[in-house]
Amino acid sequence: MEYRKLGRTGLNVSSICLGTMTWGEQNTEAEGHAQMDYAVEQGINFFDTAELYSIPPKPETKGRTEEIIGTWFKKNNNRDKIVLATKVTGRSVQDWHREDGSTSQLSRAQIMEAVDGSLKRLQTDYIDLYQLHWPDRNVSAFGSVSTIWKDVDPVEDENAIHETLEVLQELVKAGKVRHVGLSNESPWGTMKFVQEAEARGLPRVASIQNAYSLVNRLFEVGGAEIAHREDVGLLAYSSLAQGYLTGKYRNGALPYGARKTLFKRLGRYERLFGQKAIDAYCDLAAELGIDPSVMALAFAHTRSFTTSVIIGATNMEQLATDISAADFEVSEELEERINEIHLQYTNPCP
Repeated sequence: MEYRKLGRTGLNVSSICLGTMTWGEQNTEAEGHAQMDYAVEQGINFFDTAELYSIPPKPETKGRTEEIIGTWFKKNNNRDKIVLATKVTGRSVQDWHREDGSTSQLSRAQIMEAVDGSLKRLQTDYIDLYQLHWPDRNVSAFGSVSTIWKDVDPVEDENAIHETLEVLQELVKAGKVRHVGLSNESPWGTMKFVQEAEARGLPRVASIQNAYSLVNRLFEVGGAEIAHREDVGLLAYSSLAQGYLTGKYRNGALPYGARKTLFKRLGRYERLFGQKAIDAYCDLAAELGIDPSVMALAFAHTRSFTTSVIIGATNMEQLATDISAADFEVSEELEERINEIHLQYTNPCP
């Protein structure tokens, strides 16, 4: 397993990060524990979760994934061996995250409540990387983003970026959080966080967790340069396009227990050119005798701006395949063939 620097934190994290969002919904506590055991055996020292999880988000499963990680820590007494990342929910209409029934936002009171809840569920007294799951600003995200600009009016009670950083600074000083990061953020937002931190002596964001895959390479436009110049590396998620790049959903297939089969909420990958691109990448993998999952994950893993690729699996066979992508080298020929498809079907599934 390769280890890479997490921003300017001094921490080294495995280049494959164990994602956890299915635990407590598609996976039991025992299965989550087994995945963590196996991941650690393979050299993974980096786990990612969120107060929101399990997915899909709903009141009944909020925080369940963190609880499963917490019981694993208690059982193994190995908290110090793991770089643990979790997230506070951004602005939304969801009203089940806070005790008073407020809809979520990144206010001081809500962040303070959120971090204490996560610490309790995780059975730890500190979080290595505390991330803002998505912005407090009124922005497009989660498949609604478009390369066509649309004016977005600010919400009236928007929490300023420097004010959010001030709250995070309190958490760092209190020892509850070691480092901070972003998620589902734009290049403008990322640079604004960096600038405000440097100008005001506030915590500097170490990473940005954004979707990045063969069918969504938008991070390369703006984000990649920031990663290089500002040391805010990418924690890539959905590098399998939520399972579509494995080929398992081709020709209308609905595998038993798969996310699309259960929840029917993956529409961003079913647009016309998205389907054509997915077919083209899967056909390329078949032609070259490569597992399509390994090809897709290895592509994200070998980008110079990537700190770690977050993987997620619902069974041990998937987990082993995904981890093996860390050892796969993307040849010049494969790179050229991938880029040919990308030029034909450019970012069809943002």
